[in-house]
Amino acid sequence: MQPQSTYPQLHINGKAYSYAPIHSIEQLHTLPFSLRILLESVVRHGLRTGDTAQAEFDAIRQRQVDAGISFYPARVFGHDILGLVMLLDMVAMREAVYEAGGDASRVRPTVATDVVIDHSLQVDSWANPLAAEINLRREFERNGERFEFLRWCGANFEGVSVIPPGKGIMHQLHLEHLGQVVWHDDKNADTPWLYPDSCVGTDSHTPMVNGIGILGWGVGGIEAEAVMVGLPVSMPLPEVVGIQLKGKLRDGVLPTDLVLAITEKLRELGVVGKFIEFYGEGLDQLSIGDRGMIANMAPEYGATVVFFPTDQHTLDYMHTTGHSAEQIALVEQYNKAQHLWRDANTPDPVFDSTLSIDLDTIAPSLSGPSNPEDRFDLDHAVMEFEHHHQRIAGRPVDLEQIYPVQGEEFDLRDGDVVIAAITSCTNTANPTNMMAAGLVAKKAIEKGLFSKPWVKTSLVPGSQVTADILQKAGLQDALDQLGFNIAGFGCTTCNGGSGPLPPAIAKTIAEHDVVTTAVLSGNRNFDGRIHPSVRANYLASPALVVVYAIAGSMNIDVVRDALGKDEHGNPVYLRDIWPSAAEIAALVGTAYDRELFIHRYSELYDGGPQWDALASAPGATFTWNPDSNYIKKPPYFDGLSREPLPTQDLTHLRPLVILGDSITTDHISPSGAISLGTPAADYLLAHGVAQKDFNNYTTRRANHEIVMRATFANIRLRNKMTPGIEGGITRLMPEGKQMRVFDAAEIYLERQQDLIILAGKNYGCGSSRDSAAKGVALLGVKAVVAESFERIHRTNLVGMGVLPLQFKAGTEIDDLGLDGSEVFDVIGLENDLGVHSEVELRVHRLDGSVLSVPLVARLDTVEDVEYWKHGGILPRVWRSYL
Repeated sequence: MQPQSTYPQLHINGKAYSYAPIHSIEQLHTLPFSLRILLESVVRHGLRTGDTAQAEFDAIRQRQVDAGISFYPARVFGHDILGLVMLLDMVAMREAVYEAGGDASRVRPTVATDVVIDHSLQVDSWANPLAAEINLRREFERNGERFEFLRWCGANFEGVSVIPPGKGIMHQLHLEHLGQVVWHDDKNADTPWLYPDSCVGTDSHTPMVNGIGILGWGVGGIEAEAVMVGLPVSMPLPEVVGIQLKGKLRDGVLPTDLVLAITEKLRELGVVGKFIEFYGEGLDQLSIGDRGMIANMAPEYGATVVFFPTDQHTLDYMHTTGHSAEQIALVEQYNKAQHLWRDANTPDPVFDSTLSIDLDTIAPSLSGPSNPEDRFDLDHAVMEFEHHHQRIAGRPVDLEQIYPVQGEEFDLRDGDVVIAAITSCTNTANPTNMMAAGLVAKKAIEKGLFSKPWVKTSLVPGSQVTADILQKAGLQDALDQLGFNIAGFGCTTCNGGSGPLPPAIAKTIAEHDVVTTAVLSGNRNFDGRIHPSVRANYLASPALVVVYAIAGSMNIDVVRDALGKDEHGNPVYLRDIWPSAAEIAALVGTAYDRELFIHRYSELYDGGPQWDALASAPGATFTWNPDSNYIKKPPYFDGLSREPLPTQDLTHLRPLVILGDSITTDHISPSGAISLGTPAADYLLAHGVAQKDFNNYTTRRANHEIVMRATFANIRLRNKMTPGIEGGITRLMPEGKQMRVFDAAEIYLERQQDLIILAGKNYGCGSSRDSAAKGVALLGVKAVVAESFERIHRTNLVGMGVLPLQFKAGTEIDDLGLDGSEVFDVIGLENDLGVHSEVELRVHRLDGSVLSVPLVARLDTVEDVEYWKHGGILPRVWRSYL
């Protein structure tokens, strides 16, 4: 590949565009489409800068898996939690550069950045016509200070756009409107540049937009910050797994059932850090709604990307969702010219491995009680809950045992559903799912069925258009009668924003340790996430959420048992209210109207009077409020030297916690309610914040004091240093005293005692939550040793200067026989540490013996090594500005 002084051009819609041609590259047709986009990025960067990056070009073309490459995304995409923290760090960096004598005006985003305020909504009000209005007002009351900061950033950072609250969930807005499929800009060029739309997002479900052919994935906020200022995503070239679909879904099987089956199969296959790409004739059976759902669940099976090539479905979807004819023409002609287009005549790419999935074998199903991949068939649900209950409670289900609820005419039993939530971008963006749920509700009402009174029901669509469509289709009235009134537009229940249970129900659960359940159409059901009082959480289609609201219990076999009786006393079964595929398709065809999308998205940036009232005067620097408990100036630039310090071995490390397999970022940094008795609650009470105003962990991540206190505060955490105890508890060593994790870490910090964490497989799976890395770094953790890491969390650790270390194959955490009394050394860091260097872990036991364990430093690219030596991405970028 040679740099060129003139740029080739495409002429589309009568206009000339510069572009980086890849269509004539030898054997391009054998490359998976996702790798073609990575290749285009390398070629374009070479054309525009003269840096040909020949090694990276060859690595992609020749499929050199694990070779280091650089990718320059077109955009950064965030929500008001990590997006806010990302901008907060940039504000602090601008100030730190100024204080160090640098040019603060240079500290600004150099790529387009969208932030959607969607992660602050909670279901405080439900099952009434005013629920959405009440919840939005409460959202502003709790979060006005945070929203004001975001408005300030949108006004003072060029290229940053902020979408107000109440508009929908970021990923559904992305799929329906924000994603362009083909991007163009006119920076420093005589003609605009045309190239594939791509992004990194501060949410792990960013791959949802892969469903329309946009390459994007989730990263931590600190990695997104690097992209914002023009640095590339540094990554090892991934394996690409091709997924071929055969057959057709049976009548009665919904897209959610397909997605849960794929999640189960791919988690079993092991695709962490890999690209997934769908191919073959089966693609023609998948709507964009189906594709978006499958891609959205990428983090649930650990994949980086779940890519669907651009085809006619993409163009049809863009037309329906209101994109202009000019943009649709750009997408079609550019992708066809660049061999990024798929149709029936397109040869299948060559993949590193393939998997075939027969759609005929998929059945209605649920997943739970705490992992999305733990799928089971719907007709096994009662038996599965019996097993889950035994594991959770240590005793069998006893349906004769009832627990009275004070002031109510009903009792609670183990297995009762107390939350039924139609929620999440995963499902509400899919027309088939939403029409099916509405039809089930309509048929149920016609049969005289209603939700049980102990079930908290809510419907929170991912966009306002979905609500318009349900209304147009004549389905919302039936949903309202079942308690599924619109409760707002945002990310709620599967993000821990389920809101409160009725006090009498919460009291009964707490006093009797009732194992209650939730059924939600979300993508996350991790321990402690949905609601602190709910011990078992099940993912299901929106239609099944309605069914379980009517059934009211996981102990009812909804396939075989009657759900109730009609007005004539006849039993009503699931088959009596379940719609056919033809009914659903007919309604989708009439209800989804292009004009609805055009109208709603014309108002996307209109936040109403509450939003307008938050406008502030422009300024080069932000004025910090010392009394704020939401937004505090972060300490990441305090005391930094202008040059990185020499690397040294890590010695005399004490373990903060020792953990098992599948420790999620929720375990490390919870996202739900802040409970009394936790370090975060103590901090807020000490600063005059009443319990009713705690909000939740998610909304307070711009306060590093809360981030520190939230670390390992999950109420379901199990630490091997404190066997038999659930929650954020550890032992302070060498005393052996049992205490909360934060309290122990605070003492260690006073002693200047460095810490280490040890864990099993899939450490850090789940959300792209940089607070899970920031928290451990702030508590003095220098290294994490695990059997394997989830991709996003590993990069977050590196980004915060925490060294991820991996046991070699064949070594498991339990093999070491650790109890927490040990002291650890990491030897080999003072040498020329490089990509995947081998180092030694020395385990010093109380009896004086020393165990040597070989490890691999999970610094996967040259840039990873550089970031770690600088102490993280933020110090590295700060030094570059100086």
